[in-house]
Amino acid sequence: MASTVLSLRIDGELLDRLRNHAAKRGMSVQDYVVRTLIRDDFDERFQSAVDETEKFYGRT
Repeated sequence: MASTVLSLRIDGELLDRLRNHAAKRGMSVQDYVVRTLIRDDFDERFQSAVDETEKFYGRT
């Protein structure tokens, strides 16, 4: 899988909170943010699949 650089401008308070969250997990801020985005993307795709299944079979 190829990687691409994404540059973000974020508030100092947000960066401090991200650093704290990442440190609690023994991760870098970059790894924490990427993992969070991956999890959020998975959640969205999973919910879409559930919604489509409910449309197909009907809600029970």
